[in-house]
Amino acid sequence: MSDGDKGKDIALCASCDRCRSRKTKCDGGRPCTNCAAKYMKKHKLTSVDGVPMEAFECHYSPAKRRGPVPGRSGQSRKASEAFGRGMGGGFDGMDNFQQGMGGVGGIGGVQSMEELQLRQIMLQANMGGHQGLGTLDQGASFLDTQQAAIQQQINLIQQLQAQQNLEGRAVALAAASAAADMEPPTRRLKTAEAAAKPANNANASSSGGSAAGGSSNNRDANGVPRTIAAHTHLLELSDPDGSRLRAYYRLSVDELFGFPPTPTDEEYCMRLNIPGMTPRMIPGTHLAALSAARFAEVALGAVVHNEVSLGMELCNAVVHCLRESVQEPVQPPYMFEVARSYFLLGVFRAFRGDMVRYFKYRRVCLTYISKLENDASAATLLAAVAFLDAWAYMIYNADEKRLPNIDKTIPPVEGPMQTLGSTATELEYNVKTNPGQIASDPKNQNWIQGAPPIYLNNEAPLPARSLDALACAVRTCCDQANGRFAAISKEAKTTNMEAIPQETIITPTTTAVLAHENELCSRNMVLSAFSLLQQYEAATPSSHKNQGIHLIISALDAFLDNGDEEENGGFTDAQIQSLLSVCNTTIENPLLMHHGGPTYHMVSNAAIMLCHLLNGMYAMKGPELLTAQEGDMEAAMFEEVLDTFIAVRKLLMIHRRKLPAKLRCHGIPRAPIGVPQEGMSFIDLGETILCSCRGCQGFVLMACSPCVAAERAQKAADKRKVETGIEGKFDSTDMDQDLAELDNDFNLDDDALLGMLSQLIAT
Repeated sequence: MSDGDKGKDIALCASCDRCRSRKTKCDGGRPCTNCAAKYMKKHKLTSVDGVPMEAFECHYSPAKRRGPVPGRSGQSRKASEAFGRGMGGGFDGMDNFQQGMGGVGGIGGVQSMEELQLRQIMLQANMGGHQGLGTLDQGASFLDTQQAAIQQQINLIQQLQAQQNLEGRAVALAAASAAADMEPPTRRLKTAEAAAKPANNANASSSGGSAAGGSSNNRDANGVPRTIAAHTHLLELSDPDGSRLRAYYRLSVDELFGFPPTPTDEEYCMRLNIPGMTPRMIPGTHLAALSAARFAEVALGAVVHNEVSLGMELCNAVVHCLRESVQEPVQPPYMFEVARSYFLLGVFRAFRGDMVRYFKYRRVCLTYISKLENDASAATLLAAVAFLDAWAYMIYNADEKRLPNIDKTIPPVEGPMQTLGSTATELEYNVKTNPGQIASDPKNQNWIQGAPPIYLNNEAPLPARSLDALACAVRTCCDQANGRFAAISKEAKTTNMEAIPQETIITPTTTAVLAHENELCSRNMVLSAFSLLQQYEAATPSSHKNQGIHLIISALDAFLDNGDEEENGGFTDAQIQSLLSVCNTTIENPLLMHHGGPTYHMVSNAAIMLCHLLNGMYAMKGPELLTAQEGDMEAAMFEEVLDTFIAVRKLLMIHRRKLPAKLRCHGIPRAPIGVPQEGMSFIDLGETILCSCRGCQGFVLMACSPCVAAERAQKAADKRKVETGIEGKFDSTDMDQDLAELDNDFNLDDDALLGMLSQLIAT
């Protein structure tokens, strides 16, 4: 026997020698990712094409132990596997194709179809006469359980076989030799487009390739979308870049929402509860949905860290994964991951100012929420939707007529087939608390409004109830602001102010609050939210401090405090402490401004109230506050508030410049360097570029007469138009042009996904 023949039978280690010595995770490639990355970094290359394998110094030593190598799911690693040759096995070698293409692996290491059918026949034969099996007394019951488990595995294998046959064996065998063993199971990501037959690809490209899934130059050699192939490594829990982006996501967006973590492949197998289930057996549509949820997290993490182009590419990867997941009806085990992925896509689009796609993805999310079986998960997601809706409610000033009409593309959510009887709470507040009925309620199709349904559901998780109560308080404040500005316009008798429709004042939320004012008024909603949060923190001790929701509660507590004219600047001590708490928390953790909701606007308004506080103190004491001796308490307080204002204003202005013009809150003026001129305020709020939201404008104009308020509101509208025009001129840089082109290309994939969803929902 030659040395070459012996090498084929030698079992090799699962990791290369370098990765083993450095104690790092190895993907088992030839060369592995770590060795290839080290070589490219050392030689300043961007690709390893054409580089001989020997140059990487990626060696695999023979395994020194008997039995399966750890991490290989019971399969020993052969030398031929390390060198990129196919293993065969599975269904006529289809497992290699599925692993290389990122789809469903075969069932190597698990019973074949013939073995399972033989076991089934034997069990059926034993059902007649055998009663005992081991130490079990109820043998028939045990056999029934085994029979059902084997039948589940047979059904799953038949599903995999049918799926693989549709994908075409010719493409499978060609792809298997090239990519079968280059990715570990945790990186598998199935894409139906990648497995399409060449003839179908030709037909698709001739009939409009962009609508069918993108042009060929956006895919790698195996047909996998480029954005997936380039960033799949970020989904690895051991990848440092992926971990960094997930950390940004969890410290910002998820810090408030608190979604359950996306399960790993192993955890998902346990969720399916099928005996003998392994990650290699997970169907492709299931894997695509799980990968979409993982990509959505790192995409938002990239946006939060201002890595915009990376965030856009990762968002496109989410879209491709979701397009694959809808090839078959979405199953209950991963329904929540799909719903959350669409919600996070909506958050991404909201950050980008793309409100049309935001409302579309939001409604798709509600469609899947209406089918969720886990009421706790559905309530958590609905509370997040309600809080983000409160932000949209502010941006559009509660005017549903200004919203994009998406009913023709994404139809309204249909109600559940079986409706439950109404509870006493539902009858009292005229609201449904069942998640499916909340999602399908006609008044909630554009944004959740009326009485807070999750808050009124005593069975919902406490954090979700608290967040829904705060969302209701924000909506109520917006309605009240619309009423105040309508009164200002009427009293000032101005004709140039924007008309305020009556339906934006008497809304479903206002109607519910007026009917139950003692329970649902803004002040009581904030107090109830705080009480629920305290109950949750007492019941579940954790190192997580829930800074985000505490910040929102403190902000609303300060805003709803009526103040005291006899105190400093008309503010109570409790109000001042709440404002300083909001700003100091933001200074300590600026990522909180990236919440999916009105948090950024609340921090901006807290800074505006600090301006009013500084102006009030300066008006009472004058310039002596700036030159007071040490030990003067009022001067010390003035200095503390001024330092806080300067710091938080800097953060707000940095964050503001990153946002599209229509989503920006106030442009806050600077504090003076020296002593202001006599008769002038310490900070001239007349120079403020007002937010387009009337609820935010009220904080700036709170000390103005109706005529002055109307004049400043109109002046601020003109300033916003000028700012938008200036921004348009500066957006012509090469970097912005590249981002615009990238956005346009990826929008085609979003529209293709939304088109598929429109047809699915309609049918």
